[in-house]
Amino acid sequence: MVVIRLSRSGRRNLPLFRFTVADKRRFRDGKFLARIGWYNPCENDMKKRMNLDLSALDAWVKKGAQPSETVAELVRQYRAANG
Repeated sequence: MVVIRLSRSGRRNLPLFRFTVADKRRFRDGKFLARIGWYNPCENDMKKRMNLDLSALDAWVKKGAQPSETVAELVRQYRAANG
């Protein structure tokens, strides 16, 4: 099964997450099929906080990829902020 989830990067006390499309059996930060955006929880401005390729996300969902609960909530917020 293919999932869309966050993988962690950055450093201690300054996390940066990437939206990745990966096989569910892989580790969180392991091999992935595609990177479709990033998320910085330390920023306050939504434009600097998250960047997401919605067309790639929709294409992967049409192919059967399942977003995690966290990713689904972040996508909902991103769509609401960007219209």
